[in-house]
Amino acid sequence: MTPRRYIVLAIITLTSALGDTFLAHGMKQLGPVSLHHLSTLLLALKIPWVLVGIVLLIGFFASYLAALSWADVTFVLPASSLAYVVVALLSRFWLHEQITPARWLGIFCIVAGVGFVTRGPAYTEHPAAEAAALPDSTASVPICGSIAQPGAKATTPNGAKAMIPNGAKQ
Repeated sequence: MTPRRYIVLAIITLTSALGDTFLAHGMKQLGPVSLHHLSTLLLALKIPWVLVGIVLLIGFFASYLAALSWADVTFVLPASSLAYVVVALLSRFWLHEQITPARWLGIFCIVAGVGFVTRGPAYTEHPAAEAAALPDSTASVPICGSIAQPGAKATTPNGAKAMIPNGAKQ
């Protein structure tokens, strides 16, 4: 992985943790919201902490999408879960929340799991055979909703032949 990709993962981690923490801080200023009065959530949009939290989470989402374009979700999601550690630290020292030893143990387990996941490849290489099976412009594509004869052969979107089970619709 390149240094730029590590920077993107760091941005994902920090924007997620800061966004969540800013939302929590802002919502505590608003107070409890009842499920019977969800319109109260519109008032949250007037709280600067909530607005900044939303902007940070939009930044998180954009960075997350970028990371998913070059890495597997099974790599990106655990790697970005380091945000749990950052959230715990921000919650403890900025929001003054109490964190039990059991929660710290859970956070330690997350960090240990991230260590296992990041040791593997970040992206699954797809064999050349899959690239050769990409659809071409001459392949016939079945019409959705059409009914095929049981046992008939159908052409899938990638041009491969598939058997239609008895009684199944194509």
